[in-house]
Amino acid sequence: MDTVYIGYTFKVHPLELGTEILIAELGFAGFESFVENEHGVIAYIQKNEWNSEILEDINILRSEEFTISFEQEEIEQTNWNIEWEKNFNQIEVDGIVSIRAPFHDNPNLKYDIVIEPKMSFGTGHHETTHLMIQHLLEIEVADKKVLDMGCGTGILAIFAEMRGAKPIDAIDIDQWCYENSIENVERNKCTSISVFVGEASLLKDKKYDLIIANINRNILLNDMKVYIDCINDGGTLLLSGFYKEDIPVIDAEVTKYPMTQVSFKERNNWVAVKYNKA
Repeated sequence: MDTVYIGYTFKVHPLELGTEILIAELGFAGFESFVENEHGVIAYIQKNEWNSEILEDINILRSEEFTISFEQEEIEQTNWNIEWEKNFNQIEVDGIVSIRAPFHDNPNLKYDIVIEPKMSFGTGHHETTHLMIQHLLEIEVADKKVLDMGCGTGILAIFAEMRGAKPIDAIDIDQWCYENSIENVERNKCTSISVFVGEASLLKDKKYDLIIANINRNILLNDMKVYIDCINDGGTLLLSGFYKEDIPVIDAEVTKYPMTQVSFKERNNWVAVKYNKA
C-alpha cells in the first residue's frame, strides 16, 4: 500500500530568502522533502506524521518581513516521481560536478552524479549540499575512511567515493532515505559505501578520517561529542545545515574539544564549516 503524504504548496515573497528560511523551519517540524519552484516551495510530510497544528511553530509564517500563502492537499506517494521530474533541473557545481536525474543528458563534466531523490533530501539544489560538495572538491579524501551522517539521498557519500574515499558509511534515521541511498549508491556503481538506518548510537567504537554531517543545528549540537569522538587525530569534520549567524553557537560546542575551525563557505546565508582535529 502506498504511503500517503500531505503536500503544502507555499507562495513566498521575497522569494529566495523566504523560501530558504521556510524550508529550514519546515524540516525541523518534520517535513521530509521539498520541491522549489518559481513561486516558492512544495513541502511534503507523511500523513501519519502530520497533525492539524503542524504549522503553528513555523515562525516565518507570522513574520511581517514575508508574505506567504499556502494550499494543502493529500498526495499518494506514487505522484512524487511525476512532481520531482517536473521540477528537478540538472545543476553543476563549479563547472566540475554535475548532479542530474536519470532522464537528464550527461554534460560530461569530471564528476557525474545521478540521483533519483524521491522523497529524500539532497539533490544538490539546496545550498548546504552544494557547499559540502565544494568542500569535498578541495579536501584530499583518497583512501580516507568517511562517514556521511544524515545521508538523505546518499549524494555526499557517493561523491566522496568518486573522489577516492573508502570505506564509507552512510547513515540516516529515515527508512525512506536509507532505501533511497541504497538505490542511488547502486545507480552510481559505488562499491565502497555501506548504508545504515539509525542515529548517532550506531557510531559507538567507530573511527573515521572524515565526517560529513549535513543536518539541522539542534541535532548537530546534541550529537557533536559523539561525532568528534569518532574522528581520528588529524581528521576533518564538515558541518552544514545552518545559517551564518549560527556559526558562533556551533563553534562554541565544537571547540570544547581539540578541534579548530579551518574555513567556512557561504551561499545565500547558509554555511558549511570545516574543522580539523589536533
